[in-house]
Amino acid sequence: MSKRMMHLNLFIFGCGHHRAAWRHPRSSVERLGDIAYYEELAQTAERGKLDAIFFADGHSTDNLTDGPRWFLEPLTALSAISRATQRIGLISTVSSTFNTPFHAARMVASLDHISKGRVGWNVVTSMFDSEARNHGYDAMPGHDWRYARAEEFVDVALRLWDSWNDGAPQSDRQGDYVRPESTHAIHHKGTHFQVDGPLTVPRPPQGHPVLFQAGASEQGRDLAARRAEAIYAVAFDLQAAQEYYRDIKLRVRKAGRRDPVPIMPGLVTYVGSTEAEARAKQRALDELLPSQDALRQLSMYVGQDCSRWELDAPVPDLPPLEEFSGPKGRYATVLRIIQTERPSVRQLLGRLAAGGGHCTMVGTPDAIADEMERWLSNDGADGFNLMPPSLPDGIEDFVDQVVPVLQKRGVFRKEYETDTLRGHLGLARPGP
Repeated sequence: MSKRMMHLNLFIFGCGHHRAAWRHPRSSVERLGDIAYYEELAQTAERGKLDAIFFADGHSTDNLTDGPRWFLEPLTALSAISRATQRIGLISTVSSTFNTPFHAARMVASLDHISKGRVGWNVVTSMFDSEARNHGYDAMPGHDWRYARAEEFVDVALRLWDSWNDGAPQSDRQGDYVRPESTHAIHHKGTHFQVDGPLTVPRPPQGHPVLFQAGASEQGRDLAARRAEAIYAVAFDLQAAQEYYRDIKLRVRKAGRRDPVPIMPGLVTYVGSTEAEARAKQRALDELLPSQDALRQLSMYVGQDCSRWELDAPVPDLPPLEEFSGPKGRYATVLRIIQTERPSVRQLLGRLAAGGGHCTMVGTPDAIADEMERWLSNDGADGFNLMPPSLPDGIEDFVDQVVPVLQKRGVFRKEYETDTLRGHLGLARPGP
């Protein structure tokens, strides 16, 4: 019986996911506006035969003194990266709160054509009031409103992609460029959007670019189970991963779907020839993070001012999850770390410094591969969204040292077998 094959994405974020990565002597902080830097990262991931690269996105620039967050707009960057790569998938976050479905569908379809079918879109409802104020809102609209808008947003985008038949235009120099029956208006008039259509871009090569979501709230899980074709997750240990994985898979079945819907938790890795070497790499980054910067990051995660918390005291009591109005997935992870590990404030800051509470594996290539396989074979994950603590070193270590172990064990591909992101993920191409 053949082994299950895992999926791997590279989540590209600045100089790496550790908040102090930019301070490291080997960081690429001077190159964050240089598209060649991102092209090189994508080429490294492609050399490792990863499924895709992924960019998150944000619409505010809080606390820039702490280090870089956003730089290049991701869809723009991916257009360039698509020309520097051949097979790897290209995924961008798209906010359903701050975009219209026509504009988003047009940009994403264009990139799918440019890349010949390698695009995914990670639909988010966005999080922070500071983002909302950059788009004409006084504060972030309510959770229910945002998810209702997201559902309609996805519906309209899919209908716009289907407003062109496959094979249109014909490019018949002696006849019609597009036969009248090959396109149609959608005449959508809903609660949030009014869109006539058709789209100005022909149907994407993949039919629909792959829809990713990362919902952790009740509404987010429900929407992901009904709509998402692949899911990003937050889980700091296997038990938390299993709870989310089994819940989502059950919801997918209850929604009447047979799609595989791969689930990929975030994964931070420190790779060394020995465990001591790997832990030294982790410690070197942790020691570069000023405590006030770390406390400011924690304040963002828990929705309150932590700047006066005593570093060596226990973490103060936090409100239960149901009373928290911010991003619930990460907050739930913080609560779980506190509940299971009983850390001091200083210990919690170290735990969150890289990846914000996502699973962290520190060790040799074989030890990390062991743990990844354990998650794969025990309802914890279908793969991982790699979040290197530092770039480019973190992804080079993983591709050069961990990927060969996974390939030798038969749980990760040695060569690409398909040319599209749908193909890499084992997803069918939808008909119009």
